Amino acid sequence: MSSTPKPTDEPTDLRERLAQLLMVRIGSNLPPILRVHEDEGRVVQLLGDCPVGGLLLFNGSWPETRETLQRLQSQCRHRLLVASDIERGAGQQVAGLTLFPHQRAFVDLKDSDEAIGEFCRTTASEAHAAGIDVTFGPVADVNSDPRNPIIATRAFGNDPQRAAELVAAYIRACEAEGLMTTAKHFPGHGDTHQDSHDATPRVEASAEELRQRELVPFQAAIDAGVSLLMTAHVEYPALDPSGLPATLSRPILVDLLRGEMGFEGVVCSDSLLMAGVRDRFDTEGEMCLAALNAGVDLLLDVADPVSVVSALVEAVEAGRLTIERINEAFDRVWRLKERAASRASIQLPTPESLAGGEAAALRIAGAATRVVSASPGALPLDRSKSVTCLMLKPHHRPTDPPEQPLAAALREEFAAVRYFETGPEIDPSLAADLLAGCPEGSPIVVAMIVKPAAWHAFGLTEVQDAVIRELMAARPVVLVCLGVENALDGYPDAAARLVTHSDVPASQRALAAVLVTR
Repeated sequence: MSSTPKPTDEPTDLRERLAQLLMVRIGSNLPPILRVHEDEGRVVQLLGDCPVGGLLLFNGSWPETRETLQRLQSQCRHRLLVASDIERGAGQQVAGLTLFPHQRAFVDLKDSDEAIGEFCRTTASEAHAAGIDVTFGPVADVNSDPRNPIIATRAFGNDPQRAAELVAAYIRACEAEGLMTTAKHFPGHGDTHQDSHDATPRVEASAEELRQRELVPFQAAIDAGVSLLMTAHVEYPALDPSGLPATLSRPILVDLLRGEMGFEGVVCSDSLLMAGVRDRFDTEGEMCLAALNAGVDLLLDVADPVSVVSALVEAVEAGRLTIERINEAFDRVWRLKERAASRASIQLPTPESLAGGEAAALRIAGAATRVVSASPGALPLDRSKSVTCLMLKPHHRPTDPPEQPLAAALREEFAAVRYFETGPEIDPSLAADLLAGCPEGSPIVVAMIVKPAAWHAFGLTEVQDAVIRELMAARPVVLVCLGVENALDGYPDAAARLVTHSDVPASQRALAAVLVTR
């Protein structure tokens, strides 16, 4: 099956060339929630007003997303570059395709390179079928601060060399399949304990510390042939004493990234809707001008592209933005479009290939699930008996299923299951209800989701912590973290402690199997 047509002749009009440096959203997994195909009409109208360079894809579904993107591409004079946050596979943003565990799940695998290769081949094939050209992955941050609310399990751990090895393996495998990769968040978002979606984090490490830790995986990414690097909305005073975040810092993006590290690809911003940069400016146009002049080539998540293009044209006329800087950025972005358009054919997913992807995700999840500690006889659980399980979630999302996949997975493994699920608002009778139906001495499984999530709280609430401790005082508790391992540190007296490094459905299904086999 043929791919979308190659780009037409390069636009020469200033407004068109500037518009090619902007990417806007299609679909949303935040209120108001919209599937990609439900957002098509708005995007068609926007493209008529401003021929932006590409789309950021959120909350798609198979096969509707593919059909929507094909229609949009057919209506555009210049090929749209389509990118998406699919760090965990195409299924992360396109329901019906394969969803893999978080990056941290790959770190300790004996066959990590092979597992990453299988993940990348599946992701690239499914992304191309859906119409996605660029993955905003891998996360190349070193998760050096265990309090980090936004990186955590998204990273390849806290060891710079190991992270560099896996980042390079990820990039080589994806790029070999024609899926363009994006190492993020340069020069490193791992040594922070704030979320740049709603704040501007600051890394106080010295330049030498940054070179020995944060920059190591990014250099590996460059050497492996990464197509794009995404900036961090984070301040690094050791690299830029002005205090500007990396997205706005010429010393970081030009002197360091281009000059010292030798990167020649596209520099893209992180979302420009995030408070880490947005709150510094009175207008979106001024923000985009500052980012372009700092060295950003591709501006992501622009809310009002028409106004931004007009503001940038005015900046050119006022001598605040040079044609040379515009052409430099445009040439880099256009080369990505030419590469995206050069794919000769794609393979559509089949029931067999989707089943194979799901099996691979489950194998990786099972191998990544680890028993951190266990008292004698605590594991495995007796599948012939009833099991009581409490799932603690950090928040409720409108897109959440009625219950987490762990419930169904436990019902497949155990003779009977009592399953309870709650977010941060806990019924005062919850612990009593769990204990009332659980025989004396019988274990209770408590699974807690502690993972990074934009604009949301990270970690357990005091009330959730109190419930765990009340249950531990009354019964043996098998405590599982579907996320970061250090969340288990406060509960050394649990009968058993396990970590999955991820909360995706495959990890939850793998956990149910591990409980009865280890």
